[in-house]
Amino acid sequence: MAWVVDTCLLIDVAEADPAFGVASAALLDAKRPEGLTICPVTYAELAPVFDGDAAAQNEFLTNLGVDWTEGWTLKDTVAAHGAWHRYVVGKRAGRIPKRPVADVLIGAFAGLHDGLHTRNGGDFRTVFPTLRLTAP
Repeated sequence: MAWVVDTCLLIDVAEADPAFGVASAALLDAKRPEGLTICPVTYAELAPVFDGDAAAQNEFLTNLGVDWTEGWTLKDTVAAHGAWHRYVVGKRAGRIPKRPVADVLIGAFAGLHDGLHTRNGGDFRTVFPTLRLTAP
């Protein structure tokens, strides 16, 4: 299996973020031997970073050792369905702050893998309490 990489870490590295870029790159470098992949949602979220240039984005991901070709499956859909329900119930009860649907989709995808590398673990923990998380 592989670890799923959250979009924020890839943006940190691509943009050489002064606060997070080095730490995010170090985490990815350390975890590369275990396997790294991204959710198809992350692939779409990265488009603006590369001005919509898919070839440049693909080269970036390949150079980082991140698999970007894994497709969305029926298992991902079922996991996302349950996660979105939990999120909406929690939000309506005032227990969960507003989150974009992309986070729920990425979390569901990561739940079917080894876990998620992110620096926004708290955002995922509320909907995915058992999801394995690592941070830079």
